[in-house]
Amino acid sequence: MGSPAPRRPLALAWFILICSSFWAANGMYGRVRVAAAAEGKNRRMRLHTDGSRGDAHAWPGYLYTRAVGRCTPQFWSSGAEPWPNIAPQEAAVSKVFGSRSVERYGPRLTLLEATMRTDDIGGSAFVKLVKQGSAALLNAYTRRGFPFDSWEVKALLLEALVSEEAAAVQAERFEQANQSCV
Repeated sequence: MGSPAPRRPLALAWFILICSSFWAANGMYGRVRVAAAAEGKNRRMRLHTDGSRGDAHAWPGYLYTRAVGRCTPQFWSSGAEPWPNIAPQEAAVSKVFGSRSVERYGPRLTLLEATMRTDDIGGSAFVKLVKQGSAALLNAYTRRGFPFDSWEVKALLLEALVSEEAAAVQAERFEQANQSCV
C-alpha cells in the first residue's frame, strides 16, 4: 500500500496558504480599525449618500466603486439576481400594472426596459415613476419586509398617473423605499 507521506507536503502548503490569507486580511482590517480608533470614531456601519456602506477609507487601495443596493432599479437591470416568475423581465408594463398604464408608457415597454431607463434624471416624473415603481414591484415580490405589498405598488402607480406632481411624489416614495431596502 502507498504511504501517506506524499500528501503531507501538499496539506502543509494548503494550510500555509489559508493561514497567510487570513493573516493578510486580518492585517488589513486591523489597520482600518486602528485608524478609526485613532480618529475617535466608532465602527458602526454607515450608509453614504451614494449607497455605499462603511467608512470612506475602509478598503485601502480602491479609488472608487459605485455600490448598487439590492433593491434599486440598477440592481434589477444588472441581472445579478433572478427575477421572480410572477414578473419576468420581458413582461410588458401594461400587462403588469394594468391597461391605464398603456396611455402613458405604450404597450411594448417591458419591466427590464423600465428599470434600465436613464432618462429619469431631469426628465419627466412619469419616467421616474415607472422606473422606481417597477423596482418596487420586484422588491415587493422578493424582499420580506419591503414597505409595500405588490398590490399596493400597482395601485399607487396607477393613482399617480393623474398628474405630473402626483407622479413625482409617488416616484420619490418608491425611490426611498427601494434605497432603504435591505
